[in-house]
Amino acid sequence: MTARRRQMKLGAFLWATGHHIAAWRHPQAHVMAGVDIEHYIQLARTAEAAKFDLIFCEDAAGVREANAGIASQTSRSIGFEPISLLAALAVQTNRIGLVATASTSYNEPYGLARAFSSLDQLSGGRAGWNLVTSASHIEAANFGSTGLRPHADRYERAREFAAVVEDLWRGTGDVAGRDHQGKSFSVRDPLDLPRSPQGAPVMVQAGASDEGRNLAARTADVVFTAAQTFEEAKAFYDDLKGRLAAYGREPGDIKIMPGVAPIVAATEAEARAKHEELQQLIPDDVGVALLSSYLSISDLWRYPIDGPLPELPASEGMQSRQALVIEQSRRDNLSIRDLARHFAGARGHWRVVGTPVQVADELQARFEGGAADGFNVMPSYFPGELDSFAALVVPELQRRGLFRKDYQGHTLREHLGLKRPM
Repeated sequence: MTARRRQMKLGAFLWATGHHIAAWRHPQAHVMAGVDIEHYIQLARTAEAAKFDLIFCEDAAGVREANAGIASQTSRSIGFEPISLLAALAVQTNRIGLVATASTSYNEPYGLARAFSSLDQLSGGRAGWNLVTSASHIEAANFGSTGLRPHADRYERAREFAAVVEDLWRGTGDVAGRDHQGKSFSVRDPLDLPRSPQGAPVMVQAGASDEGRNLAARTADVVFTAAQTFEEAKAFYDDLKGRLAAYGREPGDIKIMPGVAPIVAATEAEARAKHEELQQLIPDDVGVALLSSYLSISDLWRYPIDGPLPELPASEGMQSRQALVIEQSRRDNLSIRDLARHFAGARGHWRVVGTPVQVADELQARFEGGAADGFNVMPSYFPGELDSFAALVVPELQRRGLFRKDYQGHTLREHLGLKRPM
């Protein structure tokens, strides 16, 4: 019997008007998309019709950019709370997975476990939690905090948080038979809900620091990451898979899905024209403000915009993303303006521009080269680029036998080929 060919996993990363910083200015974009449920229903149904494994909703508990005027210009500060949004989408879809971001910094394990367990029951076993540790001073200020917790402290709290949530979901460990009394949390009772149809909601993570990778190796089922080059993606993939054995896990127990921002059209010239149209819509102040927020530096504007990125002080912010941006600036000899414009196009993720064949070739090379188990697709603007990927690239991947033509299961774990937790 011929072994079944390994197939890639695909997530549709939903984000209001789109992932490009100037998406809201595109003539075909819906500026108020973030608060239009019909818009999200349309996107979810498009992704489900294309047989995506999941839709993914990111979140931050605060306005991302310190400059509120710039944040309002980009419409990126407008959007539904993701668990609430996915609960609404659960009844408008049948098979696609539903993954929401929630922070361990500003939640409590019992409440979060109950919310995701409810979403999982509502959807018939299609829920996933993207665990993050909030890295923004702006978010910290919204929760009565005296400041952002140090990076190591955030991950120490996250480890205990994740362990308590997993015990609650599985009905095992401390909270099954006795109180949990830990350094950060106290939990007395089990959940007041039956066990998940898929055993437990899928655990997703995106941290790429050393602490983040160890936490992922211990707890994650899926990891989203950012990698500009094949070499970066391959190194991350091998490193994370190599850490699993220390936690009694196997390489297949975790799916690594780097972000990719495709711009696709029938011809390469058309695709590049679409890309350039978006790039021309980026105001310099908006691009630099976004870059500043990810680098956790408030005064980037005092440096010459056509000069190199300066040496930056150590930060308690998103360390892996900062390292990626700094590495790219040095590798490609980019000015602050060039780096901001490039970063604004996909927020540090891999960008692919071309025909369906060219885009599929690039995805296939990383997938078969052992640098990814699939991809989190980040359309530049909605609904246009999601429509283009679904109509043009997905059929090409299916033709090559790299992606499913129909769902074989009903739960998110079944889509992803993950074991049911004991």
